Amino acid sequence: MGTAAHAFTLLHDSEEEAFRAQVAALGPGTTLLVDTYDIPRAVALAVEIGGPELGAVRIDSGDLPVLVSQVREQLNSLGADGTKITVTNDLDEFTIAALRAAPVDSYGVGTSLVTGSGHPASGMVYKLVAHTTDAGEWVSVAKKSAEKATIGGRKFPERTLRDGTAMAETIHVGAPGDSGRDLLVPLVTNGELDAAARGPEGTRAAREHHAIAIAELPADALRLSRGEPAIPTVYR
Repeated sequence: MGTAAHAFTLLHDSEEEAFRAQVAALGPGTTLLVDTYDIPRAVALAVEIGGPELGAVRIDSGDLPVLVSQVREQLNSLGADGTKITVTNDLDEFTIAALRAAPVDSYGVGTSLVTGSGHPASGMVYKLVAHTTDAGEWVSVAKKSAEKATIGGRKFPERTLRDGTAMAETIHVGAPGDSGRDLLVPLVTNGELDAAARGPEGTRAAREHHAIAIAELPADALRLSRGEPAIPTVYR
């Protein structure tokens, strides 16, 4: 279908710039992501930029049955009757069934498609929290969508160990800490893949690091059932 990540929107100085760049690259038939900041404002902006022939808008947060109906009504009022609505947000067969009566045109299913119902899965989510200007200055960015707001600013996570076992993971915002093992490593710098991540050596290093990280976990972290995090995460 063609859509974009929240990181794409956050990388631009404004939502308008992001929408214009996407439409310029992919044409008005593209799908614009409208829940990074404010959905009604983004929908109006999307139709203004893409025109009534805009392909679709995507909603990735909030009370989907209510939001979808509101967005459909807004699109129709703006003359974009043919613009479709796609929804995402950790969907499974139950949430899709609950949306049966809503005017949804397509669904984006990720985690539950891979793992199946009832099984725990690691939430691997990519978020943009900061970027640099042409002058090399760091700018903090954050998503404001309902129930999915993020904390802006560069993060410096570290793991605190006691007798070789992980006790907590602390995420320092803005500046690094000094009380544990650093968890953040560079993979891409200035558009270049880090040398340690390339080829067979990079794969071997990843496997070794994985084994060390797993060995540090407490026994509770190896359970199969859902539950509270085995290691608390603290923001500072």
